Amino acid sequence: MNRRRFLYSGLAVAGCARRRAEAPAGTAYVANRAGKAVAAVDLGALAVVRHIALPAEPEALASHRSRPSVVISLPGAASLVELNTETLELGQRVKLPSAVSKLRYAPDGASLWVLTPETRQLLRLAADSLKVEARIALPETPVDFDLSIEEDWAAVSLGASGKVALIRRSAGKLDRVATLDGDVGQVRFRKDARWLMAADRAGRAMVFYHMGTHGVGVRVPLHLRPDHLCFKPDGGQLFITGEGLDAVVTLYPYQTEVGSTMLAGRTPSVMAASVFPSYLFVANTTAGAVTILNVATQKVMGVVQVGRQPGFLSITPNQEYALVLNRESGDMSVLHIPTLSARRTKAAGLFTQVPVGSEPVAAVVREL
Repeated sequence: MNRRRFLYSGLAVAGCARRRAEAPAGTAYVANRAGKAVAAVDLGALAVVRHIALPAEPEALASHRSRPSVVISLPGAASLVELNTETLELGQRVKLPSAVSKLRYAPDGASLWVLTPETRQLLRLAADSLKVEARIALPETPVDFDLSIEEDWAAVSLGASGKVALIRRSAGKLDRVATLDGDVGQVRFRKDARWLMAADRAGRAMVFYHMGTHGVGVRVPLHLRPDHLCFKPDGGQLFITGEGLDAVVTLYPYQTEVGSTMLAGRTPSVMAASVFPSYLFVANTTAGAVTILNVATQKVMGVVQVGRQPGFLSITPNQEYALVLNRESGDMSVLHIPTLSARRTKAAGLFTQVPVGSEPVAAVVREL
């Protein structure tokens, strides 16, 4: 089968696209939890190149912007393993004090930060050697963390204690513990790092904490539990979904107020936002669908039926495709973003479906 025929064999609605889709450059690395493997998916051919077996079930991935590697967390083995993206072979493996729940590279790429809830620590690792450089002890069991783009801050939410630990990254030390009250879930820095936004799950509110004055500025009440957060790429809007409302709430971080509430299908959960056009993709987990919202008009662009239990969304760096991981059906749905605006109906078409393995839970995309 030639490449052109292969690319179009997976189209759910063959005649819907107004123009031929250009193949995205790069590779998607998909962590398959039950399959104990990472699938390397060629985004030019839209096919799995190789399944790389792992010694334990993977949970999360982090990709360095310049190093040819993807770091994979293996919670069951309390370790990290590095995948060489040039050879598709496993490299160094690092044993840690306990299982890693979340990991991400610092904005400058010099360090990798990992959260270990069981030992109540945030660790700073060297990006090249994965050697632990700093261990920051936390006063309570951590839930989530964020790294500021501006300034030098890390923030770790401490759950039902209602507290957030604030850390100076360069020093690798705890700076202070802020008391916000409630049940603190996800935390996010505003783009300028002057304010920290914390999701109070119990109080159904977003709490703004001022990094300069060390005080709570405002609590913004919500009509849902803030379970999932997603920034518009320019940082000007924060989208929120969660239990209690089949909608997306838009919060304006610089005005500290709620803007709109957009209906977003049944049980909206994780989200991803494209730059241009400005669309928000929302996974409807129980419905096996993705709702696409036009951020500018705040209207539904379309609803796409994908696989069973979509639980992860990502936009390719070139903004051509939205990738959806479907945990139960074990596949990756691929949506072609430029053709969505050309449709006249809200029943948007699926570009193709790629089988990737058993229980895909996370992915990173690297450009060629």
